[in-house]
Amino acid sequence: QVQLVESGGGLVQPGGSLRLSCVFSRIIFSIKDVGWFRQAPGKQRELVASITHTKIVQYAASVKGRFTISRDNAKNTVYLQMNSLKPEDTAVYYCNVVPERANYWGQGTQVTVSS
Repeated sequence: QVQLVESGGGLVQPGGSLRLSCVFSRIIFSIKDVGWFRQAPGKQRELVASITHTKIVQYAASVKGRFTISRDNAKNTVYLQMNSLKPEDTAVYYCNVVPERANYWGQGTQVTVSS
């Protein structure tokens, strides 16, 4: 059973921007805090940003000021606007509820920041 679908990744130059989207099932999205996670090769998965149902947000220090998480409750969708991208942002990005649930991990969407 697919509970969420991520999209929007791609290859971008340093300093560029991408907008990721994640569509959740309504029953999950309506009651849960959600977030974006990322995992780079050789590194542990980390929480990048989170947002509550009432739109209270938190960010990892590494992305604060550059990334913006938002949600549209009517569309059951969470977004991650990524600006001023750096090579170290390269990773597979995943969405999930917060705290994460193992059976909700999807395929993720690859973000590659490179010249």
